[in-house]
Amino acid sequence: MENEDKNYIEERSKTLAFLLRHDKTYAFLEHGYRDVNDLVANHGFTKEELRELVATDDKGRFEFFNEQQLLVRARYGHSVKVDVELPEAVPPAVLYHGTAKRFVESIQQQGILKMSRLYVHLSATVEEAIKVGKRHGEPTVLEIDARRMSEDGIRFLVSRNGVWMTEFVDAKYIRK
Repeated sequence: MENEDKNYIEERSKTLAFLLRHDKTYAFLEHGYRDVNDLVANHGFTKEELRELVATDDKGRFEFFNEQQLLVRARYGHSVKVDVELPEAVPPAVLYHGTAKRFVESIQQQGILKMSRLYVHLSATVEEAIKVGKRHGEPTVLEIDARRMSEDGIRFLVSRNGVWMTEFVDAKYIRK
């Protein structure tokens, strides 16, 4: 029963992530917020379920606008154009990109592309990058010379839960 509960929560979390990051049919409110009543009325969530998903998400992907919890958003990871108010920041000297081994050759030739998302996502730790890479297959971690990128004028944004973002990582900044 515990595995069934865990699987159900994981599926609901994925559904919520899609609706808050990638739903091209919804007219998102300012700064990427979505009306909780829409999720309840049109997508089968309960308010309690949404509160639980926001509170327990291990990646800290979701947040409510305020204590009234009438609006919710994903903090990062969007493919739809929204401004989630990510602050620009100077990155640490090194960041990491977790990916699947099958993508390394392409990355070495083209750099790291944002693909369908608004930004390339980078991790502050190898451990976090490995988790990301596992989602795409056999993981590998690429080391990014973030200091040099920043010195070269490339802009970085950071989410509240420590995910670093930039629009593109040229192959010249990547070390395996």
